[in-house]
Amino acid sequence: MNQTKTRLQSLGLLDRALRATTDEELQTVIDALGDDHREALERLVGGEVSPASVRESSAKGRIDGTMESIALVLTDAALADCIDKLGEHADNPSTDQLKEVLPGIVERHGIGATRVMLASTVAGEASAAAIIRDLLKRDELVALPPAEPARPSPIVRAPQVSDVERDALRAKRLEMRRKKQADARTRREQSAKARHRA
Repeated sequence: MNQTKTRLQSLGLLDRALRATTDEELQTVIDALGDDHREALERLVGGEVSPASVRESSAKGRIDGTMESIALVLTDAALADCIDKLGEHADNPSTDQLKEVLPGIVERHGIGATRVMLASTVAGEASAAAIIRDLLKRDELVALPPAEPARPSPIVRAPQVSDVERDALRAKRLEMRRKKQADARTRREQSAKARHRA
């Protein structure tokens, strides 16, 4: 699988994790932030921090890295806790090691923050990204809800115009076509005269 496709899938997973997090869960995480983290988040969202501003800035910043930065700031405490509990296995944990520590992380930080933290590590290309991706898809505790099916976009119909307007438009197009043809004929004639003189 090429890097671009993998990257887009990782960002999609992070986006799903953020969308699966309720406003109440987001507000709890925001309220628990220290001053430095809150200031960083204010810069990322461009002002007042709220679940709505976090969601809006994340959606707009999916490709430019803003979504990942927001996720990192929001889940820094959960990630530090997870790293601490994994101990010497933190750099490259196994599925079993992660499953052992995740219930405590969920209990202390909430399911929303835990999912976002895990998805953020996948987007950050952690060594255990494949294992974490699998957990986010299949694990009983942290699996994300199924992706919402894409809604078809509405059919855009041409505006209704009256017969009079349609006839006027046709006449205008015909006039423009005749003018272009006349201009082209004039240019050809001028070009032919110029060749005969030469």
